[in-house]
Amino acid sequence: MSKLLHRREVVVELLAARGNALVIAGLGAPAWDITHAGDHELNFPLWGAMGGAALMGLGLALAQPKRKVLVITGDGEMLMGLGALATIAVQKPRNLSIVVLDNERYGETGQQETHTGHGVDLAGMAKAAGFAQTYNVRTPAEVSRLKQRIYAGEGTLFAQVKVDMEKLPLVLPPREGSLLKNRFRAALLGPDAAHQ
Repeated sequence: MSKLLHRREVVVELLAARGNALVIAGLGAPAWDITHAGDHELNFPLWGAMGGAALMGLGLALAQPKRKVLVITGDGEMLMGLGALATIAVQKPRNLSIVVLDNERYGETGQQETHTGHGVDLAGMAKAAGFAQTYNVRTPAEVSRLKQRIYAGEGTLFAQVKVDMEKLPLVLPPREGSLLKNRFRAALLGPDAAHQ
């Protein structure tokens, strides 16, 4: 039996009592994971935008400095968008947290091994870029501490959470891009904003 964390348990824990936090989910499994935890109008799952989750989170964090912004993504997606770490570290939004669910696999293309399976330390890369807080998370107790740090909002945060490579049933969020955009925008800015 694997001693690694279960991704959906991690996501449910991180999103419990989330308040009005804005949540961006990277392509694929992270989008299914946040939907499994409960579809929410302040969730924005990415469909087909691999590599963009962290930078989308940065844009939201800068535009909405009084709101917590949580990006939940995978190791493959983060590896594709590594340049985002430098840009985020320079901007230093205190309200942005990035959580990478690292199963060491490209889940959407056949479970091929990612570089993290060969020792690439994403949290170490974030630290070297200048993130205020970086964590490697491997236990349920560390997940609980991570949750506290995310919602404390004490500076830009990056966490690499090692999870099992288990294959889980899909729990799909809505697929229509304009619906997701309008729903998110209305929840964030008010009902009239969706149609502007």
